[in-house]
Amino acid sequence: MQGDPIKIFYAFLKEELNQKSDGLLRSSFRAAGYLFLIPFAMLILITVRLMRPFVLIRFGPLFSRRIGHFAINTELYLCRRNGRVNQKHLLHIFYYQKPICNAQLGKMWNRILHISPFFRLTGLADRLNRKLPGGAKYIIPMPLKGCRDTEGLLAETPAHIWFTQKEKKLGQGELLKMGIPEEAAFVCLHARDSTYLNTLYPNHYWHDHDYRNCTVQNYIPAMQKLASRGYFIVRMGAIVKEPLKTDNPKIIDYATKYRTDFLDIYLSAKCRFFLGSGSGIDEVPKIFRRPEAYVNFIPIEVIHTWSPVVVLIPKKLWLRRERRFLTFREILDSGIGRFGKEESGQYEKLGLDIIENTPDEISDLVIEMDERLKGVWRSSEEDEDLQRRFWSLFKPSHLQGKIVSRIGAQFLRQNSQLLE
Repeated sequence: MQGDPIKIFYAFLKEELNQKSDGLLRSSFRAAGYLFLIPFAMLILITVRLMRPFVLIRFGPLFSRRIGHFAINTELYLCRRNGRVNQKHLLHIFYYQKPICNAQLGKMWNRILHISPFFRLTGLADRLNRKLPGGAKYIIPMPLKGCRDTEGLLAETPAHIWFTQKEKKLGQGELLKMGIPEEAAFVCLHARDSTYLNTLYPNHYWHDHDYRNCTVQNYIPAMQKLASRGYFIVRMGAIVKEPLKTDNPKIIDYATKYRTDFLDIYLSAKCRFFLGSGSGIDEVPKIFRRPEAYVNFIPIEVIHTWSPVVVLIPKKLWLRRERRFLTFREILDSGIGRFGKEESGQYEKLGLDIIENTPDEISDLVIEMDERLKGVWRSSEEDEDLQRRFWSLFKPSHLQGKIVSRIGAQFLRQNSQLLE
């Protein structure tokens, strides 16, 4: 923004004072405290510019309110930073966005990042800097949408955070309390519903995310199959709609009985693989390079193509007026394959029912994932042809990286007509 600095500052101040949603100005006392910070923010920016010949200081937020962005955006930032040279004269200072969704993850990022303890002051300085001429060079290059690993960085770099010996001991002890013996293999599972967001942010409209929801009871046959193969299964979630309906001792409803910030991270890091549904918690195993299986994935065009340890199946779309499923080509060519929350109402307007994966489809996928990880899975020539036909429908796009992920083999065999 160019122009008179006084006008710029006045416009910035007016904008800040009108931001009621951040909770800073709920009272005149807090408003006075906020205004008190502005001279200090200006002093920080003057100091940063004066130091520019010696060190380039940049500011930026960690997207710490939502666990998916808190995990993967931060990890991808670190992956990209690894390849940069001349770090000696560069200092990146982050600040949290409150509330922090997971204290354990915050603690672990704090070990390797410069995170300001004065989050309000640092955030204010960052926002003011973004309004000033020349401010762009002082912003950490970490866009909110930067959560897609289209460069394949995760496969090429090691994890950047770790557990201390004390945390490892705590984790093992918590697993024993849950009934999981030492060295036993376990699978984490998460089925998305709206309860978490509706509870944490009750004044926000979340129904435009409902197309991503799924029914956790449909996962139980897959859990039983995994249990019969020697796994313990841990149902993840911070606040969930309903408990699991099973009495199998190897199936643990962690979300309703044992859930903590620490275990959310520890379990995601130590599982044999993570069975997700395209929700935020699914990003945590990625930062520890754990294999993932996805079911009920939607929209189809934002499938994670870049990971060799991902196997997935999408939801299908039923066209009511013609009483048939849309083919994958129809979904991708029409733009429906990109429908997100902004277009969520379009499914109903177009007469489309969003069909969840069946219990059998979910079971087939977890068996394939287990056998792939054990090195006993064998693909037929037909399977490879179905994979090629599916991926050939995707046009080159900024959404996709190198295509190395797999669609569930049995799902494609049973839905080969949707590849026409």
